[in-house]
Amino acid sequence: MSLPLLLIDAFTDQPFRGNPAAVCLLEHEPPSAWMQSVAAEMNQAETAFVWLEKADFGLRWFTPTVEVDLCGHATLAAAHALWETQRLAPGEVAHFQTRSGLLSCRRTGEWTAMDFPAEPPVQMDTQYDFSAMLGADPIWTGRNRMDYFVQLHSGTALREITPDLAAIAELPARGLIVTARADTADYDFASRFFAPQAGVPEDHVTGSAHCALGPFWADRIGKSQLIGFQASSRGGFVEIAVLEQMRVELRGKALTVLTGTLAV
Repeated sequence: MSLPLLLIDAFTDQPFRGNPAAVCLLEHEPPSAWMQSVAAEMNQAETAFVWLEKADFGLRWFTPTVEVDLCGHATLAAAHALWETQRLAPGEVAHFQTRSGLLSCRRTGEWTAMDFPAEPPVQMDTQYDFSAMLGADPIWTGRNRMDYFVQLHSGTALREITPDLAAIAELPARGLIVTARADTADYDFASRFFAPQAGVPEDHVTGSAHCALGPFWADRIGKSQLIGFQASSRGGFVEIAVLEQMRVELRGKALTVLTGTLAV
């Protein structure tokens, strides 16, 4: 038996940019241990597993080492895979049952819009020395249910941080979001995301982090429509609309760079 497998670059319209995710299309939900083994074999920041579940699709996300509760770029990749393989018509909405509840994706031209939960960070003092971890002094620290969150004073400081990944790996969270106000008119804010404890030293473009970044910067900038740039080596843009009832809409593009089959 073989299973369709795609490698998709998310939050970009150029190959080898944005954030790659493997997407495995299944007939039914497989055992967790099998999915973790496949994700380790794929060795991408995330591998998404998708199967038909009644009227919706089941969706789970795995890094090379752990399962995660929420992933934006692999959800974008999963929806893109369903439309590209004609499991869904271009005008149909992709509904996913996940560990973070029901998520939906709709296609608008070349863009995919994803309805996600808002995950705003709460300010808090911590026992952790983020200055030492990053080589830069925070001006705001907090966390949400998944990640620690640090604001720096400038985009230059964000680009020049020297993360101590061993120290970040000791944080009792999925990872660390680091952000700063944009120093260009091309976008509203920039960010980076580190999750060595989840098998991802630095993620390229983290959709789920923008569930926190969107509400955070909407409060400070004073607008609900934002553009975020993740300043990783590959880089990528995420458009965000902060909605009512603790929801955000994340928008991005994606393209398939590899198709094949998984022999099992």
